[in-house]
Amino acid sequence: MELRQLEYFVAVAEERHFTRAAQRMVVSQSGLSASVRALERELGAPLFTRTTRSVELTGAGRALLTEATRTLAAARAAGDAVAAVQGLLRGSLAVGTEQCVNVDVGALLARFRAEHGNVEVRLRQAGSAVMAQDVADGRLDLAFITLPGPPPEGVRLLPLTSEPMVLLCHPGHRLAGEPYAEWGELADETFVDWHEDWGARRLTDRAFAASGTPRRIGVEVYDVHTLIDMVRHGLGIAVVPQPISRKPEASALAVIPLKGQEDRPWEVSVALPAADRHSPAARTLLSYLGL
Repeated sequence: MELRQLEYFVAVAEERHFTRAAQRMVVSQSGLSASVRALERELGAPLFTRTTRSVELTGAGRALLTEATRTLAAARAAGDAVAAVQGLLRGSLAVGTEQCVNVDVGALLARFRAEHGNVEVRLRQAGSAVMAQDVADGRLDLAFITLPGPPPEGVRLLPLTSEPMVLLCHPGHRLAGEPYAEWGELADETFVDWHEDWGARRLTDRAFAASGTPRRIGVEVYDVHTLIDMVRHGLGIAVVPQPISRKPEASALAVIPLKGQEDRPWEVSVALPAADRHSPAARTLLSYLGL
């Protein structure tokens, strides 16, 4: 079994398409397909279910994907470690971030790229729960996330900042202008919220569950600006981290503090592999944050 075979396999698994995987790996489709078939023969099991329209992982394929991802990450880390001993910084740096974390990720990556041009920098944006698992599986070197509760096995969190959650609503809403709102008085409201992979959504769900207050989510979105726009049109109210309420797009909306929210702040952390097994490139990026 060769690393190149695992790289081709992971590309097909992630792209769910042989042609796109071949384009990503800059190799002919026939060569990539032959490599995957050779890997299947060596393992004695089909890794993909192929149809004219889709490519899906088999049970064996799903089992291999986790280990293949970790193996490739370990191989990259080994090469990076040798380079670091020689005083070089090379290889790649894969960073994840949830939207609107109050860390200037763009400035961090721009500084890193200016100082370490030999390192390929990749950025992925997704929900915090997904990215925490990506760190655990070796698909990301680190991620800036908001994750209430414990992280997945193999991941540790370094806290960075903490902010309260607030209620965001249309200026004509009944609660606009109130000094604060309580969870219990929100039971009959319709909410705009993010997908459940987002850290802020999980934090809000926990707060409502702890207060014993049911709630109805009428609009589920995948980005901050759509959430603000939906609230602006009166399609629901939203519980958001305070930095989002300070965005220019939200300036016309009412912002109401939530009573008791001090016990459940919105915390931004950097997610790292456990046991200090992060790469030299990741350590360098963290040094910009004083970590």
